[in-house]
Amino acid sequence: MPLRAISREGRVRVLFVEDSPEDAELLQLQLEEAGLVADYMRVEDEAGLRRALAEFRPDIVLSDLSMPGFSGHEALRIVRAHNPNLPFVYVSGTMGEDVAVAALREGANDYILKHSAARLPAAVERALREARTEEERQRAEHELMRTQRLESLALLAAGLSHDLRNILQPLLIVPELIAQRSDDPRLHQLAAVVAECGRRGHEMAESMLSFVRGSRRSSERFRVADLFHAVELLIKGSLPRTVQLEVRVADPELALRANYTELQQSLLNLCLNAIHAMPQGGVLELAAEARGQEVVLSVRDTGVGMGEETLRQLFTPFFTTKPDGTGLGLVSCKRIVESAGGRIEVSSRPGEGTCFELWLPAVPEEEPEQVEPAAAAGAVAGHGERILLVFREGARLSLVGNALASQGYRPDLAADGAAALRRWAEAGAPDLVIVDSGIALFPAAALLATMYESGYRGPAIVIEDGAAPFDPALVPADLPLQRLPRPLDMHRLFQAVAGALSHARPQ
Repeated sequence: MPLRAISREGRVRVLFVEDSPEDAELLQLQLEEAGLVADYMRVEDEAGLRRALAEFRPDIVLSDLSMPGFSGHEALRIVRAHNPNLPFVYVSGTMGEDVAVAALREGANDYILKHSAARLPAAVERALREARTEEERQRAEHELMRTQRLESLALLAAGLSHDLRNILQPLLIVPELIAQRSDDPRLHQLAAVVAECGRRGHEMAESMLSFVRGSRRSSERFRVADLFHAVELLIKGSLPRTVQLEVRVADPELALRANYTELQQSLLNLCLNAIHAMPQGGVLELAAEARGQEVVLSVRDTGVGMGEETLRQLFTPFFTTKPDGTGLGLVSCKRIVESAGGRIEVSSRPGEGTCFELWLPAVPEEEPEQVEPAAAAGAVAGHGERILLVFREGARLSLVGNALASQGYRPDLAADGAAALRRWAEAGAPDLVIVDSGIALFPAAALLATMYESGYRGPAIVIEDGAAPFDPALVPADLPLQRLPRPLDMHRLFQAVAGALSHARPQ
């Protein structure tokens, strides 16, 4: 039976475990006449078999049952220990029915008698086909398990992101309140550092969600030199004395537009991997230069390097060469770079080190740098206006309430939509409503629409959470509405509150 289907799929490697060169040659001739395109090798002892499995890497093994000093049973045991799915067919001069049945129970795929070897091509074709089918099944099963693990990771990331944002919220609010109560410039500087750490931490928590849902994060314009300086400060604590760090930026004004926190996270990951790849020390180079319409950020080390097999799997989820690795760091780096419109390239050789290059779109020189609106100088004092504040998280509700109270407002706190409606019924209409888009029981838009139907005509501010989208189309068009994104900036909130109240319609 011709093996044309196998021939079209390319060459296969056939290993004979046979002490007779003549018998092996006859078997090879039969396979070639049947149309099999293959490379052949013959071994006749254990050492030769083990060497062939490691170096020749056969696609199928055809073994005699009985050989001087070596048996087919031993060959089968060695092959199965090396690869449980490698096709193994006995080809023997004599084989009783009991022996044949025992051979199949031991794990052989088939058995052929040499004096009736006409069945050999069909047996080889079937064994190879079954092996490939099993390989595809295992690959599909592995892909299913990988998908399930990613889904589990998505649930974990969502939970961690929510909890971390709650924990980090005081770092976004309290430093500004402290700075407003002191004229000490050193205290102002420390408060600014804490607030910046809180903002970056909040963005990192958000990036856990973007990793699994693939959403585009907001971007900002920044100088590459500033980004490298931040990375250099962060890795100093992890840099061994035997590793020398070299930072090189071709143009100090070289700029990028991307998510600063995520790109910083990517460079940190690559730098730490490079340090781990140099256990005996070496040089870690962080460089940037413009190449045409792109900016190339490179992380180069003089470490152990990687082989072709590792390079092929480098960006496969959960693949790792480190005992305590997760196999997600480089996958995350690749996603971050691609979400910024770029690509990541890797070159490496064993013993010669590795270089990662991040190719990102250059920012046109004529593009003006985006600057956040300046915060109002000093605090905007209220005059006892009552503000209905609706937040799901108790810590944020308390912190924002205290912040507003410190500015002279009277916050009325509610933890969900139902509680907000009760406060509306008990205390009457507030001067302003501030509502978190992620509140429970009532969506923010439904709460505002219900209050409007009950007669509320005052202004409203919605704090938008990316995990809980807000649809302004559900809110009456003549209700004065402002929307602020998270993370919550207290200066912007105070300005929004002052602006909303100054334009409020008389009740």
